[in-house]
Amino acid sequence: MSIKIAMIGAGSIGFTRKLMTDILTVPELADTHFAFMDISEKNLDMVSQLAQRDIEANHLPATITTHMDQLESITDADYVISTIRMGGLDAFQLDIDIPLQYGIDQCVGDTICAGGIMYAQRTIPALLDICDDIADAAKPEALFLNYSNPMAMNIWACNKYGGVPTIGLCHGVQGGHWQITRCIERWAKQEGMLSEETSLHRNEVDIICAGINHQTWYIQVQWRGMDMLPRLLELFEAHPEYSQTEKVRMDVLRRFGYYTTESNGHVSEYLPWYRKRPEEIGDWIDLSSWINGETGGYLRVCTEGRNWFETDFPNWLKEDPPKITAERRSEEHGSYIIEALETGRIYRGHFNIPNQNHITNLPDECIIEIPGYVDKNGLNMPVVGDLPLACAATCSASVRVQEMAMEAAVHGDVMLLKQAMLHDPLVATVCNPEEIWQMTDEMLIAQAKWLPQYADTIPEAQARLSAAEQEGSRVKRWEGWQGAARIPTQSIEEMSEHAAEARSNAAAADKG
Repeated sequence: MSIKIAMIGAGSIGFTRKLMTDILTVPELADTHFAFMDISEKNLDMVSQLAQRDIEANHLPATITTHMDQLESITDADYVISTIRMGGLDAFQLDIDIPLQYGIDQCVGDTICAGGIMYAQRTIPALLDICDDIADAAKPEALFLNYSNPMAMNIWACNKYGGVPTIGLCHGVQGGHWQITRCIERWAKQEGMLSEETSLHRNEVDIICAGINHQTWYIQVQWRGMDMLPRLLELFEAHPEYSQTEKVRMDVLRRFGYYTTESNGHVSEYLPWYRKRPEEIGDWIDLSSWINGETGGYLRVCTEGRNWFETDFPNWLKEDPPKITAERRSEEHGSYIIEALETGRIYRGHFNIPNQNHITNLPDECIIEIPGYVDKNGLNMPVVGDLPLACAATCSASVRVQEMAMEAAVHGDVMLLKQAMLHDPLVATVCNPEEIWQMTDEMLIAQAKWLPQYADTIPEAQARLSAAEQEGSRVKRWEGWQGAARIPTQSIEEMSEHAAEARSNAAAADKG
């Protein structure tokens, strides 16, 4: 009997096709039924056309139905996958641009910091609606796999208030694992331990990575039985690319003794040390790629990717469909989890789950990212124990911000939302309390249409801002400031000069 997978947010350019084709590389899953659902009929239609063409070209028995009704798509589903971005790029723009007027310079803005906190306010109610539909209409043991950010806050809300077993999936651990592998490979060749033509795969470097999403730490790194942790800093410092593009991560490695998963730009925005003084931001970032620290970099590439996809879509339909083969399968965890549960083949990955004394010096119930195993019996998560103290301290600061922001999103609590902003590491470093209060009111008002849980309190926020305006007591903003490293969004004409690069950006899986 074929399984049914509901994909919510299926208008996502990259995730939907990638996850679908990953699943269809498994012979036992070749007849899967995919129920694509999105609130944008246009996006849903474009992605489903491409996906249907891919299935037919590979002569697979899989089927697709498209839905604007969420409950209908989830009915009788064995698995539900979320890749939603609530508010789309319009809301994302506000997450970046309003905090900039208060001196808060974000690269990504989807984890914590001002942007991530507001992203949670929009996303958590939508995810809890998905949980309600899963409870009402999906198969009794249906599993919810979430790719939507802010990961930790979302998973926390779903597991605490949604009543549905929910696992968070991210590819940050794999990315850092590959970097560590490339550093070891380079060193081993210099030491004569590998031939020049040999290329290491990350599976040959054993790791244990643990922490919270986007702040996960490689607390064990071994190659050929050797402990590589003491060597990591010198290996990264000697690497010709990473020494320039990963300055924040290397500085944290230098001071903590452990490398962290997330990109240089991402790490820089949820620690209090690297983006607090505009004149110093350039010392820590690199503009060769948005992910290394560009102001609003993720917003820019998402906007360019979406614009290019919509413009270039007819050409996508004309190109040769990809071959769905095991060799082309991505490293996204989703398909491997489903394969393990359905076939019993064991899969080891890193997953976001509620802490139940797995990490003994982080609070129970907070969402942690640790190694786990999946087979036909389910998800099996071993105990990691204590994180190194500096790593635990950094994670703990974020965890309490996540908890306050998550509870605020569930209950529509403006004071708790402002307290989450107040305690955020970068926001607190840049802004004083009154600036934070005013900025939060501005963000609530600007995003009102995506925040139904705040409907009764947003008029009060408007009244506060109006009163302050009349009294002349509004705090001064950084009017017109575009950040320390803002790059303008390219037009279609500009992108067309590098069409292959534009298409690659548009198709990337992390543009959900």
